[in-house]
Amino acid sequence: MDEIAGIVLAAGLGKRMMSRLPKSLHRVCGKELVRYPVDLLRQCGIKQVFVVVSPANRDALRAALGDAVEYVVQPEPRGTGDAVACCMEAVGALAKHVVVTGGDTPLVREESLLRLLNGREGRRMGFLTGRDPSLEDLGRVTRRDGTVTGIVEAAEAEVSDGAAELNAGVYCLEAAWLWDSIRKLSPAPSGEYYLTDLAGIAAREGSNVASAPVTDPSELLGVNDRIQLARAEAVQLQRVRKHWMMRGVTMTDPASVFIDFDAAIGMDTVIRPNTMVLGRSNIGEGCELGPGSVVRDSSIGDGCRVTSSVVEESVMEAGSDIGPYSHLRPGAYLESGVHIGNFVEIKESRLSAGTLMGHFGYVGDATIGAKVNVGAGTVTCNFDGRDKHRTVIEDGAFIGCDTMLIAPVTVGSQAVTGAGAVITKDVPPARLAVGVPAKIKEKTK
Repeated sequence: MDEIAGIVLAAGLGKRMMSRLPKSLHRVCGKELVRYPVDLLRQCGIKQVFVVVSPANRDALRAALGDAVEYVVQPEPRGTGDAVACCMEAVGALAKHVVVTGGDTPLVREESLLRLLNGREGRRMGFLTGRDPSLEDLGRVTRRDGTVTGIVEAAEAEVSDGAAELNAGVYCLEAAWLWDSIRKLSPAPSGEYYLTDLAGIAAREGSNVASAPVTDPSELLGVNDRIQLARAEAVQLQRVRKHWMMRGVTMTDPASVFIDFDAAIGMDTVIRPNTMVLGRSNIGEGCELGPGSVVRDSSIGDGCRVTSSVVEESVMEAGSDIGPYSHLRPGAYLESGVHIGNFVEIKESRLSAGTLMGHFGYVGDATIGAKVNVGAGTVTCNFDGRDKHRTVIEDGAFIGCDTMLIAPVTVGSQAVTGAGAVITKDVPPARLAVGVPAKIKEKTK
């Protein structure tokens, strides 16, 4: 839709959020509020997207959205009408129609916006509406004999009407008419210029202005405070759960499962109660997560199991498992078939295929080969008080219980460390290291 430009209004200060973070960067299901309308416009085929920012939040929004959009600064907070007017020069004659939406409306669905866009031809102004008695801070649509005569802002409305038709704050406007009419806006008693006044201007001119109903009343919900943020989170979370259950994911207690918007989950995966899949995590098919697990920004292959454990910024290849009560910290990488049992912490380390670490211990800054047995109580002593050092354990080694590996150190392939050994120097392949500090001996059967 090259003839349509999109404008996202994100210059609001969000004082009611009581936060140092710009309102539009608060998150719903792990995704910034402003990214929802930006992505929605893209999904509907709108390539030219402009985000209106304030001098105070410009840098923060640019850091979040990058160069995927163009930015227009509204120097002073003078209302939605003024915010759109600030885009006149940037948008200009680029588009035949302009879509305007708020940066704090995360719940509008693609099908609703497409319905609005499909009726744009021959219409000066169209906008999404709905009905929800619990939303008292939305503008009300006025009609005469069924025809739209205007939109009254909630702050200007005389009486709250629970059955009122409410303005969702998503508009499609004929561009030439918009730029001409926006000059006709007058300030409200608050000093702000309301974009909603354009509906009255169009009606008085006899121009075609119409509403399009949303498919779900929850689409009307905007976020102005923490209470509305929590409500939006609940609605979006239920949508996300439904999306994945309809695609073959089992949730034994859906209400206790939290899944971020950008996560992906494969078919036949089972998610047990009190489990979170956060960030851009990618879960394969046939996995089992939980109960009580947290997976954040991680990649988990097919057939993996994460039982009552935490996986952060890590990779688990197909067929690996962890838990209960273990922790993969950022940079952990488990190759296929690796087994991590209970009370194990792994950080910035790669464990090769078939390696086993069944009981409590710590592996940090290490490279562990294939089919290594790491005994209970093993610790890689990777920090000397100033620098981090690496431990290398080669294929087929056997690390005895309570082994302390004082990095930097290498244990060769097929080597063995005795229980309680303190390894302070390299162990050659196929040799035995025992004692404190460990001494190198020949292996015996």
